[in-house]
Amino acid sequence: MTKPPPDKLLWMYETMLVIRRYEETLAQVYLEGKLPPHIQQGLAFDIASGPVPGEMHLAAGQEPVAVGVCAHLSDADTVVGTHRPHHFAIAKGVPLDRMTAEIFGKVTGLGRGKGGHMHLFDPAHRFSCSGIVGASLPPACGAALAARLTGSQAIAVAFFGEGAANQGTFHESLNLAGLWHLPVVFVCEDNRWAISVAKDKATAIASNAERAKGYGIAGIAVDHNDPIAVYEAADQAVQRARGGGGATLIEVKTDRYFGHFQGDAEVYRPKAEVSELRQHDPIPALAASLHRRKLMDDALEHSIRQRAEARVAAAFEFARGSLYPAASEATNHVFA
Repeated sequence: MTKPPPDKLLWMYETMLVIRRYEETLAQVYLEGKLPPHIQQGLAFDIASGPVPGEMHLAAGQEPVAVGVCAHLSDADTVVGTHRPHHFAIAKGVPLDRMTAEIFGKVTGLGRGKGGHMHLFDPAHRFSCSGIVGASLPPACGAALAARLTGSQAIAVAFFGEGAANQGTFHESLNLAGLWHLPVVFVCEDNRWAISVAKDKATAIASNAERAKGYGIAGIAVDHNDPIAVYEAADQAVQRARGGGGATLIEVKTDRYFGHFQGDAEVYRPKAEVSELRQHDPIPALAASLHRRKLMDDALEHSIRQRAEARVAAAFEFARGSLYPAASEATNHVFA
């Protein structure tokens, strides 16, 4: 089991900071224009208003899954994300400015503003995602098969939530990966809530990693929201895939600090749950570890934080300053 080298640890820490700051900023921006002045009087939350209309799913707290896996990947490897995709995209190297412009619906976005936050697509970094639960697994199998047929050493990674592990696409994809010995890694983010349904109310077993055995592939359970533990598990899985050893299913117990979507009343969660989860925030925990190991001092930490803040601020400034697509573009890039 390979430990992350110092440069990877520092990259993981900085990337987690970028993700967290990005999600927190987006949470604020998303509310612009959606909350009436007198919301306390029962007026509606206007999901269609503001600079970012529509639904919004944020992943603050789940950063370890993205950085621990993507630390092993290159631009040649394929990542397919979920409807909660920003942390994966950032960790995979998707340009922050163009991703943000896409979320704002601007013409400078990854999809010229037509995809929005649940349909980010970046061929240069082989990243995509979908708003459909469980939709990440079949395309990852396809990308893995393509790599095999072309003689590439590239692999594919499918991220999904524990709720998606009860979808048919999960079982069909694992079966195919096991049967064809595909170079693919399946990564399940277990944040214990599939929208508003608790995992133990919908899934018959405690760990989805156990399901890997039924399809003849390896299964690894990561029981803590720890980027180093995820890195070590992903190291095994990625080496297995690149070396011809086939697929792996990794399940990581992680934490979702925001609701299923922004505006979610979260009446299904115990009131103290999120505050308790935040007491085990993986970002300050990793910072403390880097300090103990003399890999980061106060000056370096300050520099990293400033750099992360600047990247996020620049991305949102770029998005706000970009133009919307012309109405004449509405039927462009559409399959007939």
